[in-house]
Amino acid sequence: MTERTAPDWLTKYSFAHRGLHSGSKGLGRRDAVPENTRAAIRAAIDRGLGIECDIQLSSDGKPLVFHDFDLQRLTGAIGKVADRNADELCTLQIAGTEQKIWTLADMLDEVAAQVPILIEVKSQASFSHEDISRVSAACLKDMYDYRGVISVMSFDSRVPEWFSRHASDVVRGFVGTDTHRNGFEGLWHNPAAMERAQPDFLAADLRDIEAPTASNWRARGKPLLTWTVRTAADRFKAEAYADALIAEGDGVP
Repeated sequence: MTERTAPDWLTKYSFAHRGLHSGSKGLGRRDAVPENTRAAIRAAIDRGLGIECDIQLSSDGKPLVFHDFDLQRLTGAIGKVADRNADELCTLQIAGTEQKIWTLADMLDEVAAQVPILIEVKSQASFSHEDISRVSAACLKDMYDYRGVISVMSFDSRVPEWFSRHASDVVRGFVGTDTHRNGFEGLWHNPAAMERAQPDFLAADLRDIEAPTASNWRARGKPLLTWTVRTAADRFKAEAYADALIAEGDGVP
């Protein structure tokens, strides 16, 4: 795998997981701050935290800041994000609040280079290479003129691989888990996948942070981030095994 120096901002910040939000217990309250919303991003900026967010693609190819493939948990609407266009999706309110789904372009305007951003490009094992190219290219288009520090990452090694081939200057990460059942568990241990992805950093599941893949990566002087840090005990473990935290709730330093 080609070696290059990762930017130092990756390890100088803690990152608010889906922005600095109220968590699932706050959902349904009018004063809640739902995940991945403008309010959550603004709260992270005000706290001086980096931002981790998720990207889904609308039916008309617009990158939206939203975690789930399905709409119901967060909006109450039935159906998938990918089946609706961006204009329609951006009218949907989140968790009973005045916050709405918004675009990556609008989020970048809000952050305006004030803090670093980790963009997790959502994927499924069933996605074709064409699907990966479509979502990656759409993200790159919105990121192209952004003047702040930013990176992309994914559980799917095909996303950082796409960026390594088509936009190699973009900082890219490989998200790893053995525990979270999403179709990509264990992939980060695959040397061929790692070679194709050419990541600048790893973001490992805290539950699997003691795996040799993580410790060997860090021993080479490469940045190791970990998620999701939710409690003080999580934070203690994360600080022992990783270089930067992706945190929420009581896990936020």
